[in-house]
Amino acid sequence: MKKPIIATASLAGCFGCHMSFLDIDERILKLVELVDIGKSPLTDIKAFTQRYNIGLIEGGCCNSENVRVLQDFRENCDVLISLGECAIMGGLPALRNGIPIEDCLNEAYRDGPTVQLNKEAIMPNDDELPMILDRVYPAHEVVKIDYFLPGCAPRADLIWEALLALLSGDKMDLPYELIKYD
Repeated sequence: MKKPIIATASLAGCFGCHMSFLDIDERILKLVELVDIGKSPLTDIKAFTQRYNIGLIEGGCCNSENVRVLQDFRENCDVLISLGECAIMGGLPALRNGIPIEDCLNEAYRDGPTVQLNKEAIMPNDDELPMILDRVYPAHEVVKIDYFLPGCAPRADLIWEALLALLSGDKMDLPYELIKYD
């Protein structure tokens, strides 16, 4: 029997949710018995080549590339999970949401205290660069998300138990102790 396949992606975030995923420690050996890990920064597989059962998304959408990747995941995954606060609410990257884009760009490329080598105050302008969005969007504001695993980053045990429930077809009945992040 063919094993289920999972995929992961990191959008506008810190990669902490992937680190938490890896923090399942020796259970990773059990996981690879249960699933194949396809498209993911963990495997360096860059493209979808088939339908995936579960997609884990960390990070929100701050540019056009993030939106394209998230839409690609929704199109190619049966179940899509927002993993962590950046995917669920925008997280730390969303702190820029109250600041006009022009001010953000000026701080980054023209006026910021660390801007030293850009004496001509040139803004990056290349067709290959993704367009920055007006704000950072949580994943569910861009595509339909099936499950939300909160935390910054979610506990490894929460990720493990959620994956086990999905893979076994059980109800995702996760105790408070796994979900709390205070």
